[in-house]
Amino acid sequence: MDYLLYLKEYLQPTGDLNNLLHMAFNWQTFRVRTISSLIFVGVMLGGLLWNQWSFLILFSIIQFGCWWEYLRLLEKIHQTVFHPYIKLGFMVAGYGLMLWFCGPQYQVNGYGLRENISLPVSAAGFCLLLIGIFQKNIIKPKAIGIAALGFIYISLSWGLVMDLYQYVATIYVHGNAFVVSGLFFPMLIMISIWMNDTMAYLVGSMIGKTPLTKISPKKTWEGTIGGVILGIAITCVLMYFFFIPDYLLFFIIIPVSAIAAITGTFGDLLESKLKRMANVKDSGQLLPGHGGFLDRFDSQLIAVFLTWLFIRVLF
Repeated sequence: MDYLLYLKEYLQPTGDLNNLLHMAFNWQTFRVRTISSLIFVGVMLGGLLWNQWSFLILFSIIQFGCWWEYLRLLEKIHQTVFHPYIKLGFMVAGYGLMLWFCGPQYQVNGYGLRENISLPVSAAGFCLLLIGIFQKNIIKPKAIGIAALGFIYISLSWGLVMDLYQYVATIYVHGNAFVVSGLFFPMLIMISIWMNDTMAYLVGSMIGKTPLTKISPKKTWEGTIGGVILGIAITCVLMYFFFIPDYLLFFIIIPVSAIAAITGTFGDLLESKLKRMANVKDSGQLLPGHGGFLDRFDSQLIAVFLTWLFIRVLF
């Protein structure tokens, strides 16, 4: 107790006590974020690497989780309550869109998810949506219209990830041929985003002083720029240790990492804007210190569009 009084009497006037307590809080937050991040990465890698079905199950869960939180944010923003059929309709119809991007490896007894399952699932979702709209609940057309953007914002994004998973490219550089498997591109996008987010948080915590935008006051220019640069560098080092040839670092790794990092920042800001409008701190409670599904995957939802376009056009 005497020690605390000493700190209060002698350090507070200069602001050092506040800085000291702030630093301690940051270390506690960092510790919680690190532990939950390790668990998160373990689950993600298991889903990504096991087989094609674990890949599908992983992103199916993510798709429904993102939709649920997105609709809850819109309810708060527009001061309304969506009927359960409306919520389920959006999520199921969006899932049908995502299944449309599944490749030939997704077949059950000769029935392909894309050819035989995606359309019926989407139709069922739209039927549920219509039933929900014609219930007695008050409908706000603007809220429904913005909710429909989730088909692009969420379902199309994860559909493009499913498309990249089936994509196999043979790349020729200076007479050398390198076959890139489908898993390579989704993994590269995820790793680039993870490294950028981690480095931006660390750099911003240590030297960040200049606010990036009012949308997200904790983000700084120092953290953003440092995250992009260090994120690209660490991603290249990791890819090098996975025996990726040097020439692919310049033709694939660096461009994709840069696109993912920069566009991922815009995705983060978009979700921050939605949370600010809804007056909430986190979109959900998926991971301690990280928030919900949208908090965790907001960067990927935007980054995958331009990275998919770059990869498809280039190769």
